[in-house]
Order: sequence, then structure tokens, then C-alpha cells
Amino acid sequence: MMSRWRKLLASLVLVGLLLVSSCAREAPSRFEGAQQESTQRGAEAVAKEAVAGSSLNKFFPAAGKGEQLVYTQEKKGFAEAKLKQQDQDLARMSIADITINPSAAQKYRKSTEKVAGYPAVGQGKTGTGVLVSDRFQVKVLSRDSSFSDLDRIAWLEKFDLDGLSKLQ
Repeated sequence: MMSRWRKLLASLVLVGLLLVSSCAREAPSRFEGAQQESTQRGAEAVAKEAVAGSSLNKFFPAAGKGEQLVYTQEKKGFAEAKLKQQDQDLARMSIADITINPSAAQKYRKSTEKVAGYPAVGQGKTGTGVLVSDRFQVKVLSRDSSFSDLDRIAWLEKFDLDGLSKLQ
């Protein structure tokens, strides 16, 4: 008789523990916590006034003979394309609307270099960027060792930077 009560009591305790543990709320992951923090501070991933990525595509240069421009990413405030030649990635090109991150423009303010009349800076050993209208950062990053600094500058000059400067 006693073992029957023990089994019943043990079963009830087990059921109670299962109910309590299944109803307990899981701690937020580190990503959810960061999202909650940034949302509470009013931070946004992209500024509301940032332009649509699709409207940036028309400012990219046309590919030359034997080259191909493959658009790889497009989102609000950003567009990116690969420059390819015979299935080989030569460079990545991008236009970013930096309205959410105005400090990105700081490095250009001290620049004495210009490309097509716009302030330019080297970005590491493989990147070159220009700042258009204190708002758009246009970059070319080498993905092949044969794609030099001079190549990056030449491709930056092929962008429609003046047209981009008029974009609101």
C-alpha cells in the first residue's frame, strides 16, 4: 500500500515539475538582448531617410569587354556588385548611404586625395573609397591581386558620381 502512495506522489511531483519548467520563460539570447537594448535606445539599423538600394544601382558603371557586373546585395541605403572576368572575382563595388553613420564621413574630411573631384581615401591595402555629397560612400575593393589601386581609382571614376550627388 505504501509503495502505491509513493509512486502516486512521485508521479504528481514529476508532473508538477514538468508543468513549472515548461512554463518558465527562457532567458533571451545575446542577440535578442542586443536588439532589445538598441530598440529601447531608439537606434535603427538604417535611417528612415536612407534611399532605397534599388535606386543606387543606376549609378554603378557598366562592365567593359569580357567583364561582368553581378549585383549581389541590395537593401535600404546600400547596393553592392561584383566585377567578374571569366568567373573570377576582380572587385566588389558598393554604394552606401551613410545617413545613419555620419562618422563614416570623418576619414574623408582630412583627405587631400580626390577622385573625379570627390574626396578619396585608401581603405587598407585593397580598398579605395570616395565620399559624394557628405552622404554616399562609394567603394571599390580588390578581390584579386592583379586588381591594383589604379584599377580601383579607374573604376571609381566610371561611377556616375555627379548623378549620385543629386540624389535626395
